[in-house]
Amino acid sequence: MTNDQGPATAHDWEGRVASLWERLDRYEPADFRARVAALAAERPADDAAALFERAAAHDSTGLPAEAVELYTRALDRGLTGLRRRRAVIQLASSLRNLGRPDRSVELLTAERDLPADRLDADETALAGAVDAFLALALADTGRDREAAALALGALAPLLPRYNRSLTHYARALLTAPDGS
Repeated sequence: MTNDQGPATAHDWEGRVASLWERLDRYEPADFRARVAALAAERPADDAAALFERAAAHDSTGLPAEAVELYTRALDRGLTGLRRRRAVIQLASSLRNLGRPDRSVELLTAERDLPADRLDADETALAGAVDAFLALALADTGRDREAAALALGALAPLLPRYNRSLTHYARALLTAPDGS
């Protein structure tokens, strides 16, 4: 594909994808998915980034089952970096919404356990999102104390005060009797 400046670049494609996502709410769901599909079609058929964008479009427009298939394909095709981390979070969320919270817990626990030296700064910035979606999945599996501890632990660094206390109390939830 070309534009007025010559052949389209990966940077150009990324910019057009980002621009389309900024306008998500302006489109009807089917129209938005079609626009993302058209951008994805500019890449090779099994391009991991294009599969991810299609998955996210399905997910964001209320089609989580279709999104699960596309996220899985994107990850299987070697999706990397920030998109990989986002795909894991979004796949786990979709699975949870489809009644598979146990699988969601598995994916997010593995993601949470990745060594920090394997993640770049953008991926590390999503650690709180991993914890938040894991907390939701844990709650859906009946592991409410773990969910609360994880959610509170993720919240603690964001507070202007009481960070140390909240972190301590969050850990204590995992060792204190649950009152039952």
